[in-house]
Amino acid sequence: MEWIFGYFVIQILILAILIIGSWFIWDRRFKTKHGTDVPEGFIRTNEVSIDPTTKKKLVVYYHPETGKRFYKEED
Repeated sequence: MEWIFGYFVIQILILAILIIGSWFIWDRRFKTKHGTDVPEGFIRTNEVSIDPTTKKKLVVYYHPETGKRFYKEED
């Protein structure tokens, strides 16, 4: 009977760790792609979108050597 209780406690702890860990990973991944200063080597594209949460216009910049994209907030 004790092992059943321990099993459920371990499952809940694993779930909590996954939820907390994924929150921090998602937050860091999302915030690194936005900003007002375009990093060196990025080229402006014609792609423009509106962020549905903040209603800000985002212009896409592309780095041809690495393939990374950067989203610049504009007024």
